[in-house]
This record gives sequence, structure tokens and C-alpha cells, in this order.
Amino acid sequence: MELSWLNWLYEAVAFVITWIHTGYATFLNPDSGLTWALTIITLTVLMRICIFPLFLKQMRSSKKMQELAPKVAEIRKRYKNDKQRMNQEVMALYQGAGANPLGGCLPVLAQFPIFIGMFTVLNAMASGQPKFGMTQELVDSAGAAHIFGAPLPAYFFMSEADMVALNANPIQTRVVMGVFVALSSLTTFLTVRQSVTRSMAQMPDNPMAQQQKILMWISPLFAFFSLNFPLGLILYWVTTNLWTLGQQHWFYSRHPAPQFDAKGNVIPVKPKPTLVQRVRGTTPEEEAPAPPPQPKIVRNQPVRQSRSKRTGSKK
Repeated sequence: MELSWLNWLYEAVAFVITWIHTGYATFLNPDSGLTWALTIITLTVLMRICIFPLFLKQMRSSKKMQELAPKVAEIRKRYKNDKQRMNQEVMALYQGAGANPLGGCLPVLAQFPIFIGMFTVLNAMASGQPKFGMTQELVDSAGAAHIFGAPLPAYFFMSEADMVALNANPIQTRVVMGVFVALSSLTTFLTVRQSVTRSMAQMPDNPMAQQQKILMWISPLFAFFSLNFPLGLILYWVTTNLWTLGQQHWFYSRHPAPQFDAKGNVIPVKPKPTLVQRVRGTTPEEEAPAPPPQPKIVRNQPVRQSRSKRTGSKK
């Protein structure tokens, strides 16, 4: 379903797709599946790079909340009979530390418009309609593109007649679509599992732990809704999941989970060595820049005057 007030978004997505495809078409066959796969992957990567600052903000806010976990538990214990006061104290603690409980929603909210835009644009391509500034030549090129024998605009429940019209084998197309949906489900599970595992390791007594476990196992099922999505959109979703996996692994390795002493104070934890540091056989401390030399302070001691000068007498 198209929303007229989002035409500007559809046109923006269509423009970026056209621009990227034109670039690859200068040295690749414009109608090949490789060209269109690279176009969608490049669009995904560009979009994720644009929202990378939001990801960092989300992770830093989440880290602050984890460091504040012992204090939050103490506040909940102190005001367990006064829910309103407890919530006020917890929010005041978060605000004072610069932590935002809703910060984790920012990357998801930023991706959602792109997802809607791509879904609408790819659906227009699947129906052969040159809309949102796209030319008929571009739409025909997308319809002719096949990835492992499956047309880019095809979806799992597309009728056999429509698949034949796209010069595709219905059985082969459904097999390829099934594999991509399975990849989408697997990468969705791994992404959620990576985040939930870290959260549970940091807060083993979290009352929401059971709900997080349930979410971790239910999340892959949502990927099966993509059986009604075009192949190009599923490729986008798999790419963004893989990007998220790598991005979270990079951040978690550089910012280990905080640990606490008996009083609830944060204990510094050394980051894990990166792949380059493992190859070199070095540690993060060894590759850290040496602190600048401190300026040497020279103290000028006052010279003791002779007795004659102090008294003003002559020798």
C-alpha cells in the first residue's frame, strides 16, 4: 500500500537505486543479477553508514545503563513500596548520567522508513510500473535480473504464470526464495541472540530475562513474513542483519561488559584484541599511544644571602 505523503521518500529511494545501478552498469551488464545484487547491497551499506552515529549513541547509552544497574537495583529495593517515587529516582539517575532508556530504538526507527521505501519501490518494479522517477528501461532491467535463477521482483507466493512471465522456473524460484528466507531468519536470530546474551551476562538477575529469551526464539519467525516480500527486499534484510552482526561484534569487543566490585563500583575491563592485533601478536595496551612526556618542573630555590648582606654591615 502506497502512502501519498511518503512520495518524497519513495522518489529518494528510487533515485539512489538508479544512481548506484548506473554506476555499476558502466562496467557490468545492467540486466544481470550481480549488478542488481550489488546495487541493493551498496544501498544497504550506505544507509547503515549514515545511521552509524545513531548506533554509537545507542550503544554508549546502553553501556551507561548497564554501569548504573547496581544503583538502579538499590533504588528499586529502597522504594519497592512506592512505584512512582522509584520511577522518578531511576529516571533522575539516567538523566544525570546521560543514559537514554529509549536509545535502542533509534537505529530501528531510522531503518524503518528505508525499509518501507524499498518495499514500495521494489513492488512497483515487480509490477512493471515506472513510478517515482524511474524509467521503463530501469524497471525492465530489474525484471530481467535473476539471482541464482530467481527474478529480483519475485516473491514466494507469486503465481506460476507471473513467474513464467519473468522468464523464471517456478520451482527453482521458490527454492531460491526459501533459502533466502531461511538466511533472513537465521541472521535475525543471531543478531537478537548476540544482544540478548550480552544483556543477560551483564544483568543475570534482570526480571526481563525470561522475556528476552522468548523474544530471542520468536524473532526468527517474523522473517517468514518475508515470504510475501520481493527477493530484492529479502536480500536487503539479510545484508543489514550481517552488517548488524559485525557492527555489534566490533563494539562489544572494544567495549567489554562492565564488571562490578562488592560495593557496586565499576571495575575497568581490558578490551579484547582485534583481529589485526591477534595477527601481530600485540595487545590493545601495547598499541595504545604512549602518553605525552610531562614537562619537567624546575624549582628555583632562593639563594641564601650572607650574614653581612642580611644585617647590612660591612666587612
